[in-house]
Amino acid sequence: MSTVTPVPASATAAHVQATAVNTIGWLQAPETTIVVPVYQRQYRWDIGGCEQLLSDVRAVSAADATDTHFIGSILSTAASDDTESGAHLVLIDGQQRLTTLMLLVAALQHSLRDEDPALAAELSRVLVRDDDPSRTKLRPHRAWADVFDSVVHDRRAPGEQARESRFDDNYAFFRSQIRPGEAPSIWRGLQKLEHVSITLGPEANAQQTFESLNSTGEPLRDHELIHNYVLMGLTHEQQSEIENEYWLPIEEATGEQIGAFWRHYLVMLTGREVDASGGRAVYDAFRHEFPRLGVEALRGHAAQWREYAEIYGLLLDPAHTPDPEIGQQFAYLGTFGRGVAPLLLRLYGDHVHGLLDRDELILSLEQVQSLLLRRAIVGISTDRLVARLCRAAERGRDDLVHAIARITPSDERTRVGLKYGDLPHPRYVLGRLAGLTDPAGFDVDHVVPVAPSDDWSPDGDRRWADLEADEQNSFRALSQTLGNLTLLEEPLADRAFDASFPDKRRVYAASDISLTAAIAESPAWSTAEIAARTARLTEAFLRVWARPAVVSIDDDNLTPVLDARLRRGWPRGWQREFDYVEFRGEHWEVADIRYLFNRIFQRLWAESPESRQAVIDFSARRGGPVYSAMAWNGQWDQIAGGDDPRYLYMGWDAKYMLSAVQGVLEEAGWASEVFLKYSYIGDAMA
Repeated sequence: MSTVTPVPASATAAHVQATAVNTIGWLQAPETTIVVPVYQRQYRWDIGGCEQLLSDVRAVSAADATDTHFIGSILSTAASDDTESGAHLVLIDGQQRLTTLMLLVAALQHSLRDEDPALAAELSRVLVRDDDPSRTKLRPHRAWADVFDSVVHDRRAPGEQARESRFDDNYAFFRSQIRPGEAPSIWRGLQKLEHVSITLGPEANAQQTFESLNSTGEPLRDHELIHNYVLMGLTHEQQSEIENEYWLPIEEATGEQIGAFWRHYLVMLTGREVDASGGRAVYDAFRHEFPRLGVEALRGHAAQWREYAEIYGLLLDPAHTPDPEIGQQFAYLGTFGRGVAPLLLRLYGDHVHGLLDRDELILSLEQVQSLLLRRAIVGISTDRLVARLCRAAERGRDDLVHAIARITPSDERTRVGLKYGDLPHPRYVLGRLAGLTDPAGFDVDHVVPVAPSDDWSPDGDRRWADLEADEQNSFRALSQTLGNLTLLEEPLADRAFDASFPDKRRVYAASDISLTAAIAESPAWSTAEIAARTARLTEAFLRVWARPAVVSIDDDNLTPVLDARLRRGWPRGWQREFDYVEFRGEHWEVADIRYLFNRIFQRLWAESPESRQAVIDFSARRGGPVYSAMAWNGQWDQIAGGDDPRYLYMGWDAKYMLSAVQGVLEEAGWASEVFLKYSYIGDAMA
């Protein structure tokens, strides 16, 4: 509960009018009709929000007569008369609060209409228009307007008794909470609600105002901001067209994953990582790529968004992929999560447009699986890899193969990882080794259980409790390695679970999976048997998940310069941010970003007329860092003398220097050939 500080009744700016008003009085006014435009997000307040609103209403009802409760600001813009709507306000911000308030009023009105018709009639003035009681004062997006209307009017169409919606849920909550005889008290509290009504003039920037108001409170999600940004400023007819032809198909294709789709699409499009961990990075990246456009350009872009959303839908449900073999590859890749979705969007999009034939696509998808699985086996992170692969894929199939090969661990490292390390994604790995297209219906069985009972036996003669500690420890160390794991049909898996090896042999012999049945040929199980089986399966593994044989070097955890990011501050006395930099095949001993900044600009200036022009063009567009004169005091380095001297200003912060290095290398076309090797402490400071 809060008491509103007295403010002027109306405060105006050039294009904005803000007025402190009584909320119920504002809603009851005959001229008040509020339309929710098509770009608004769906209504999504949950029971917790409803509970808080009702609690606030009860509290202010019980407070002193002069107390009021401020519910925030309601942002709208006036719309001209039209044949469909008449004069109305287009709601830009406040939909969630107003809709919830209307549901509370509807619940209150319906709960007392028989016992107090006079009060019910007064409440009705909040909900419906005086001149046409069939029309509600708040008119939601048409996609859910009928549902809202049916709740406000307390009616159901035949067969809708079991319908589920947020409107129904929250209305039902309010009805359940209004105690007998409490209606007058709740109505008293509702009449003490106030808000600031902000009405925008025709020249006001609605999107900017909307974003400012949504910088506090419950933030809109990135895809909701994108939705608003795309549609705001269009005519009603244009909004309806974009909504129906493009946005709704995007929502249908991506479902609850629409937010992830936009991030992955932007990574694919830009070849740069988009951090979705906080803030509005996805929305900001979208605005950068798609500045304000006319409706014709918007239609073209929206068609592409819809196309890639439909591809994303195939990644979410590979069974709908037109080509079953490609769908199988998508299903395999689903094992690793959605991290490489941007690359898959790029590859399948190229295939659809005839830039990548079917065999090349399938081979690329197999190579991506090899990359992900091998790195998991040797314990190398796959974070921040997909953007570089998208850039390579955009340059062509050969560049992608080289990029994948460069960061795929070698056969030797993979053998070691399989011999001693836990097998990642065992159902997927064993299923493919066994030739199964779908391992559903099969369980992973540990020949030696992860935690054997005292009576478990490897040979039928010795109990686990009687084994030497070293032998027990050896078994434990290998229990989740490739050689100790197998697949079993679910009915057989129930019989094999925790059984001693002699009993497991009989179960394994009954399996239709040859990899499993072969274990039954061993008279006893030992660490030597595990090692031998690992070696045999490893050779098959290296054939299924092959590494492209186009380069001889193995991944050295090199970071492409475009994926570089600043680390946190350095410990006192520590000097090296980088171990080295690989510049177009050269090995540079570069300690930090400051040194790299200087060396890159010096090298580009001296290398060729083309690279020098790239420096000039970049600096002209960026306003630096290379100038024809040392125009202010600070740290400078001369990179060209003679009649046309040039100076590199060195007083920038690290963020600027990194951005400049990335930008000028892109300008010169060399960015794909420059890699950073962070020092140990550099990685630790990530």
